[in-house]
Order: sequence, then structure tokens, then C-alpha cells
Amino acid sequence: MSDPLNQPGGIAAQIWDMKYRFKAPDGTPLDGTVEDTWNRVAVALAANEKEDQRTAWTEKFRDALSDYKFLPAGRIIAGAGTERTVTLFNCFVMGTIPDDMEGIFENLKEAAITMQQGGGIGYDFSTLRPKGALVKGVGADASGPLSFMDVWDSMCRTIMSAGSRRGAMMAVMRCDHPDIEDFITAKRDPARLRAFNLSVLATDAFMEAVKADKDWNLVFDGKIFKTVKARDLWDKIMHSTYEFAEPGVIFIDRINKANNLNYCETIAATNPCGEQPLPPYGACLLGSINLARLVKDPFTDTAAIDMEALAALTATAVRMMDNVVDVSRFPLEAQAREAAAKRRIGLGVTGLADALIMCQATYGSEESISLIETWLSAIERAAYLASAKLAEEKGAFPLFDREAYLAGETIAHLDADVKEAIAQYGIRNALLTSIAPTGTISLFAGNVSSGIEPVFSYSYKRKVLLADGTRQEETVSDYAYRAYLDQGGDPNDLPDYFVTAQTLSPDDHVRVQAAAQKHIDSSISKTINVPEEISFDAFKDVYMEAYETGCKGCTTYRPNEVTGSVLSIEETKPAEEAKPAKSGTKGGVVYMTQPLDRPGSLGGSTYKVRWPESDHAIYITINDIEQDGRARPFEIFINSKNMEHYAWTVALTRMISAVFRRGGDVTFVVDELKAVFDPRGGQWMNGRYVPSLLAAIGEVIEEHMRAIGFIKEGETPLQDITKKKAVGEGAPGKICPKCSMPSLVKVEGCETCMSCGHSKCS
Repeated sequence: MSDPLNQPGGIAAQIWDMKYRFKAPDGTPLDGTVEDTWNRVAVALAANEKEDQRTAWTEKFRDALSDYKFLPAGRIIAGAGTERTVTLFNCFVMGTIPDDMEGIFENLKEAAITMQQGGGIGYDFSTLRPKGALVKGVGADASGPLSFMDVWDSMCRTIMSAGSRRGAMMAVMRCDHPDIEDFITAKRDPARLRAFNLSVLATDAFMEAVKADKDWNLVFDGKIFKTVKARDLWDKIMHSTYEFAEPGVIFIDRINKANNLNYCETIAATNPCGEQPLPPYGACLLGSINLARLVKDPFTDTAAIDMEALAALTATAVRMMDNVVDVSRFPLEAQAREAAAKRRIGLGVTGLADALIMCQATYGSEESISLIETWLSAIERAAYLASAKLAEEKGAFPLFDREAYLAGETIAHLDADVKEAIAQYGIRNALLTSIAPTGTISLFAGNVSSGIEPVFSYSYKRKVLLADGTRQEETVSDYAYRAYLDQGGDPNDLPDYFVTAQTLSPDDHVRVQAAAQKHIDSSISKTINVPEEISFDAFKDVYMEAYETGCKGCTTYRPNEVTGSVLSIEETKPAEEAKPAKSGTKGGVVYMTQPLDRPGSLGGSTYKVRWPESDHAIYITINDIEQDGRARPFEIFINSKNMEHYAWTVALTRMISAVFRRGGDVTFVVDELKAVFDPRGGQWMNGRYVPSLLAAIGEVIEEHMRAIGFIKEGETPLQDITKKKAVGEGAPGKICPKCSMPSLVKVEGCETCMSCGHSKCS
């Protein structure tokens, strides 16, 4: 197929221009074409080769990148060869958090520095004493790990609000920590810990206790705080995941047992999307082989992956990624040392579902499982051989222990010639394979299917922002679907092997993940999307099935009231209920042309707010109006004796009142105010951390809206007026924070915009 940058729709071109194209500080493009981008990356990664070999390796690297066959992670494409102070690594697990105040906030500082450079981070909060435990020396009770997670969450949002690219965060907690029950339900509050993904570290002992319905002790520092039934705790995890999509589950003992480096490290956390279990200060870079680009004779009985090309591409990709370890910058020196000592890389795949379609195999079928194992086994073998040959040329990773390494669980199933090469030369990279979220780079490569996920939708509509500020609607289609149509296929009569995430069973997902895990030495980022109507019993069986079939973790997504639907549409009122006299439409946007009339007198309520650094309280008065038999906020007044606040409180009063008087769904005001973070710090109010005075005002407005029934109990602000429901193909998604289009979908544990390519994990 032709270059994705020349495809109708142009989403690949937009992603390249916004995310990967090298530009001068004033915005002048320095990469004239995508070939210039490939050349920049190839030259940068070949710079680590011997001088007389650089030209040859530059050409080989450029060839691997061309035609989108090998896709380094976005940070490599965007940063290599630019001389910018950025990390080319995607994944970090931070240091172990000590159970003391100084150590906690030192770790907070390290997290901020890492995220400032765009790194996603993971933390194990199990090391912090539980809520209510005695803090010796100060005569106080501990506030518990979740209170400090709130601080991390606030820090992450502050960095985001300051304009830097935000790195996502993962928080994990052991299944035997005394605060595990609060951790499990923490995100039931839709405003809490939004910067985190959450996962429970489930041990083998816990899983066996669940199956046997045994007691389970919650312990910290050798002291039993509580005893529960293991199955009850498991059901609490499952209910939370069923109801609001978190937490996920990580099978931590399996991860450590299968780790090639279990002789010199212990893993307790993963990166935000879970594909990289890492030790303290562990770092890993990512890259993906585009399987869809390697299929010969697609949609015929002889369709197959070019296995010779796959092995050669894998070897080149390993060398490129090994060079990244040496040319990348790191946010922290500890991360640089860890990366150099073990030289971890995470080579994976994308376009797997498209490759299956092009080979006429149905995702999740026995035929597809056989193909997946064949392809990934070939990548595994070629990667380990290539790394052993690199060790012969450049030396093994510094912590290589021949006897201990060869005794590893992963090495045991490799071919004899691979083990012989490792025994003779060592190995350059301690771990080599991982399957990551590839949302943005998959769109960039022509909208190939992401990672090992099934195709989400074969064709959908998106709106493109034009130069004159208007938007036009266009169709974006899947890579394999376009290839099928290019060969004369009928879009109205697709073969049975054209399946989507909406038509597959949970078992299909688990089978694919388990098959892939056999040949992946790290882990896999995958989301098992399930229908909203799935029963709880059927839902929770998915996690046990993942454990029994050898997966290292499990994440599911079921549309729910807290997080909404993966894909959703807004239900609109019948046409006769519309009130055109008060509004007009242009380009799908509603413009109010006439504010609501103000009666002579209005009822309302006044609230008092105190804030640090201010000697005087702030008084907030909200007046209401009756409309269509329903009370709604109409105007707001903010007053204080502190004249320092006078100008902005008057401005805020006028702006919010103007919004209220236009009618419609004004609950977004609450979300906007609550998202404001003061870099000087917030304060604790009513047992919750409030990040700024403006956020406190937002909380008051939300409280008032609930009191008058404008927001019903149990609903988040934006759920009251606009109800949403799950739909099938072609539907828009949630609102994207980058481009404001309704095209945000959840793929592999990360939210990815199908319009602009925004993703917090890629």
C-alpha cells in the first residue's frame, strides 16, 4: 500500500507534523518529509557504531524504518537526533519509597523530574505504613499510602497544567497491605487519582487462597492488622473493576519467577500500561515490528508473513534499540546506571490483528493462535540470537551471570542453538521483548491495528480542523480494511474473519494474550473490552482464566457510570423539544444567541471558604432560577475583605455568571475549576486534598448543584444533562483533552484519540 502520509484523511500526516516532525523553536519545520525524519533517527542511532561502519548501519536502519516496517516508540522518533534534553525511554519504575517523610518527598521530586521529561512512571506504595498506624517520635497516626498518592496525583496535574508533556503514572499495592481495600475502591470517586492507573499485586499464595476460600492476613512490618476471606477480597477487586474499570491485577510472583534477572533484582511495580515490570529505577525503551507490512499475498490462500524478512528486521531492530541505551539522556543518574547495567529493551509488535485478517484468520480462533505463536516465536528467537551476536561484538550486559542467566525460565524453552550462542558469548540485552500500547504510532503507520489488540472499528468518521478554522468530516479506515477494498473486496459483505473488539468474547482476548505471553520475556499491555451487559460472574472469570493460562496480568474495560463508555454517543432530545429561538448551530457547535432573562428576585445560598495565606474568608453566593420545572444555577458572587483577590474574583464572577445565564449543560464549569492546580500547593479540606483556591470554588459550585438537584447523587458533573450509551462501529468516543473532539477510546489500557492521535502512554 502507499505511504500513509498520502492516504485520504491525512491523520498520519497530522500526527507526524504534531508529534514527530523536528521543528525549530519558532515552529519552522526542519524535517521536510517523513523520509527526513527516518534519516534523522537512523543517523542518530548509527552514531554509536564504529566510525567506518556508520554509513552502512545508517542505511540499514533507514531501510528498517522505511515503509513503517519497524516503528520505534514515539519518544525515539521525536527526540533522536534533535539534541534536545529529552529521554528516548518510555518506561520507568521509580525508586522504593521509604516509610519516612523526607524520603517520601525526595521520591516525589524524582517523579516530577522524570515526568517533566515525558517519562511514564510506576510506583509501589506498599512500602508506606497503613492509615492509622503509629508514627513513632511524633505521637501521631499515619495518614496512609492513599493520602500520599493524592499528593503525587496533584503533582502530575501541576506539571501538565504548566505546559509540559505529561507522563502517565501507575500505582500498585500488594494484596496483603492493610490499606488494600481502600486502594481497591479509591477511584470510585471520579475526581480522585485521575493521573494514576491502579493495579493490585496478586501473589501466588493469594490466588491459591482465593481458590480455596481461605483466610487472608493483611500485614505491615510483621504485624497483622486485619484478617479477611481471600475470596471476599478478590470479589471486591472484581466488583470495583466491573463497576469502574480499576484496579487491574498483576501476578507479581509469576513476573519475578520468569524474570531473566531474578538472580540480581526483585520487581515490585510496572510502568503505567503494565508491559514493563521493572526494578527500582528500572528503565526500558520500546519499539514495534509492524506485522501488517510483512504479509505476502494478502487475502489469498497463500497469504503469510515473510518469515525471512521478519527475522532480518528483528535483528536490525535489536541493534537499533541497543544503541538507544547509549545515546539517550535520562532524567536521573540512577536510571542511567540501571539501564546501562542491564541494557533492557522492549521489542514488540503492532498490526497483529490486521496481519491475521490479511491471512484470513479469525482473531482468537485456533488458527489465529497457531499463527501468533509462530510469528512471536520467530521474533523471540531472532532477537535472542541477535543480542548474543551483539555480545560477541560489543560485550554482554555488565550484570550478566552465565550460569544464573541460562537457568532462567524464559531461556529454558529457547532453541539449543540460541542457548549455545548465549553460553559462548553472553547476551547484550538482559530482556528483549515486550508488547506495548502503540496507539499513536499505529495511527501514524496508516491506522494499523494497535499492538495485539483486535481492530476496534474498520471505518469511522472524524472531523478535521482546516486552515480557515472550520472543520470538515472525513472517513478514517483500518489498514487491512483498506487493503481488502483495494483488492476489490465488497465493504457490504466482509468475510467472517473481519471481527472487531465489539464482536469478540472475553475468552478470545485471553487466548490471544496467553499465546503471546509464551514468547514475551517482559509483559504485555492489553485491555480486554467486555460489553456493558456482561454478568458479574462471567466478568470475574476472565481474571481467573488469565491467571490459569499463564498471563502476567489482566486489565478489562466495561462501560460504566464512573468512567463512561469506551465508545459513546450523546443521546439528543427529539427535534420538537429543541428551542431554536435561543441557539444556533455551526459546524456541529451550538452557539447561544440570547441569555436567560433574570427575574426581579432570586433565591440562593451563600458558602464560606477559608484558604491558607489569607486572613479573610471568601464568601460565595449562588442564586438559582426555575427552568422547565427544574432549579438551575443562574449567577454567582464571590466576595472577600482581602483586596488581593478583588480583580480575579470580579472577573470570575462575571465569567461564570455569563456561562450560567446561557443555559444548557453548565456542569463543565465544575470540572474546569477543579482541574486548576496552584504550584505553591493546595490544602486538605473535609478529608480531601484540594489543589487550589479555584478548585475549592469549583467544589462549592458542585456541592450547590447537588443540593438543588441539578446534579443527581452518584453522577459526575458531565453525566447529568448528557447521558451516554455504548455503541458499535463508527461511533465517536469521549471528549479528547487535546483537540476536544469526541473520539477518545481506550486501547491497551491507554486513552487514545482517534482524531488527533493524543495518547498519554505512547
